[in-house]
Amino acid sequence: MNAYLVLTIALPLLGAFLLPILMRSSIAIALWSGPAILIYGCWTIADIWLQGSTQPISIAIGGFAPPLGINLYIDSLALLFAFAVQLLGLIFWPFTLDQDSARRQSLMLLLVAASTGLALSGDLFNLYVFYELAAVATFGLASASGSSAAYVATLRYLILSGIGSVLTLFGIALIYSKTGTLNLAHLAQLAPAQLNDELGLTAFLSILIGIGVKAELFPVNTWVPEIYATASTRLSAFLAGLLSKLALLIILRLLLLIFHQPEAAQVLLILGILGVVSGELAAWRAKELRRMLAFSSIGQLGVMFIAMALPDGAGVLAVLALAIHHLIIKSGLFMLAEDWGGAIQRLRGSAKMAPLGAALFVLFSLSLVGMPPLPGFWAKFTLITELAGQSEPLYLIGLAVFLLATVIEASYLFRVAAILYQDAPRETLDHEIPKNEGLSLVTATLFGAGLIAAAVMIAPVGDSLNTIAVQVQDIDLYISTVNPGGSQ
Repeated sequence: MNAYLVLTIALPLLGAFLLPILMRSSIAIALWSGPAILIYGCWTIADIWLQGSTQPISIAIGGFAPPLGINLYIDSLALLFAFAVQLLGLIFWPFTLDQDSARRQSLMLLLVAASTGLALSGDLFNLYVFYELAAVATFGLASASGSSAAYVATLRYLILSGIGSVLTLFGIALIYSKTGTLNLAHLAQLAPAQLNDELGLTAFLSILIGIGVKAELFPVNTWVPEIYATASTRLSAFLAGLLSKLALLIILRLLLLIFHQPEAAQVLLILGILGVVSGELAAWRAKELRRMLAFSSIGQLGVMFIAMALPDGAGVLAVLALAIHHLIIKSGLFMLAEDWGGAIQRLRGSAKMAPLGAALFVLFSLSLVGMPPLPGFWAKFTLITELAGQSEPLYLIGLAVFLLATVIEASYLFRVAAILYQDAPRETLDHEIPKNEGLSLVTATLFGAGLIAAAVMIAPVGDSLNTIAVQVQDIDLYISTVNPGGSQ
């Protein structure tokens, strides 16, 4: 069954190219073939997860043993994110049927295939390939609305992403020139002797900035508010909720396996602090809901970079908790914004027209600022505990910035909540107030239910994340799984 994991990448990739052809012959088959592929992907990954095996596995595609050939590394973290890709791809699937449906659905399948590959790949070359495929699919989906604003935002994103791709490729080339391999397990063996120097740090910084474009890393995150404000809310939810976490996952893997220099962690910490400050202040000033959520996402990704910068893997559990929590919250908030887009002030009185939507917004906001007993409290408490235990001043500055950012976050989120529950002006007719209903509200409700379920089962959820965090930090386990012979 483990070998069938390859199909979670191959089938969406094949479907992306065949779907336009199917659309010409049978619209019904074409319309449901994409969701069928994603349902199969969810079932395959869930079946492997439910088998109960906690030991990671390595799959050598084509029978070429590592470090040659294509290698997939499947541990609990990879399975978790691969399942999230398939599930969110299904939840955010573009079901609308029009003359542009084939292109949007094909690009969505391509994005799912590339994102699954990012979660499962075990070597730098294939990570780069899937990174580029995800970028191509994102460009097409971001400009799908056809508006001039969407085209301009996509062009800016393309330019910035292209620069990031060049930097990533440069960093990979530096690593290959020094070690002669791109397999992550092999690099983990060679890194202490061959990459613990200035060249290794240069390679890390290049890859960090390159992949940081998708991870909303300061200062290469200027595309975020433009894309999230002009693209469909479903794409924005997928990018903010999941794709940014996959980029974060790649950086986390590289930091733990290859780049052990303290300077690498310090750079992450500084960029994380700057991301928190810039993102939260911009969100506080934002006048439109989707832009506010976009800037807020930048700030929250900055918090995850702060957690990732903690020495000796101390922040891995906090990173995972914050990432999964942010995935649920931001996906739900962007689905609410599908009907509540535009100026925040126009939402006055919306709670009367859409009480469930307003209640969900309050629920998400409370968890985002860390109100107990919601999951956001435990995620933030984990990070606070680890930061407070550090003696270096820079980490204490990170703690102070994090706490201040939480206050700012609470300010702008509760300001929106207050507007929702204010009485609408008498001259405002009911039909002028956004109601927030239909499929977007149903989807947001699903995320709200998931959040409440996580709060109820916080103990087993925390234990599972702790188990995953311990496994992710076990470098010897990673090496022995991919290369049982342990040859250099």
